[in-house]
Amino acid sequence: MKYAYGQLRKMIILWNEKLAFIAVPKTGTTAIEAALAPYASISFGRQPSLKHMTHQRFNRFIRPYLNKEGQDDVEVFAVMREPISWLGSWYRYRQRDELVDTVNSTRGISFDQFVQAYLQPKNRPAYAQLGSQSRLLSISRHEVGIRLLFRYENMSRLLDFLSDRLGARINLGEYNVSPKMNLELTAVTEKQLRRQYALDFETYAAIAD
Repeated sequence: MKYAYGQLRKMIILWNEKLAFIAVPKTGTTAIEAALAPYASISFGRQPSLKHMTHQRFNRFIRPYLNKEGQDDVEVFAVMREPISWLGSWYRYRQRDELVDTVNSTRGISFDQFVQAYLQPKNRPAYAQLGSQSRLLSISRHEVGIRLLFRYENMSRLLDFLSDRLGARINLGEYNVSPKMNLELTAVTEKQLRRQYALDFETYAAIAD
């Protein structure tokens, strides 16, 4: 089964299970949110500052409320995608017809050019203005700090975990699947990407299978 990804990210809290889901774009979030919706006690989505909740913002704004309500042991969980594949998903997503002739379109440029634009420290073109997965997940500049991290490429591990915690089998549907493309990087570009976004690659590599 090919798992989905989408643009509408929410932060979901499963009250009884003491779990909070931090949604990272392009990691199957739409499918996960749909599967968890019947069990969610709290779901933030419409307010952009809450929809794009980072781990740091969760600890600063949401966790104090949970602690006040006696939920002082809520665990955060999230899904992370292999970093090059994650960028490839954005590249393919911005190839879609409705973006053609806009500043966000990646039509007419190669994946390598897209990543080179992403690596620019300043004045990135609009189509390459992205953050990073580690930025969403981190509690400090050099530490992610989420114990319950799951690989997008091994979604069955997340489903087994959630099914066990919820006491019901959790399955995912498919949403917003982008077309397959040949995504290649030059050795120079890949080396630069791995150096500049080392925390993303290190974090992903450390996730248990």
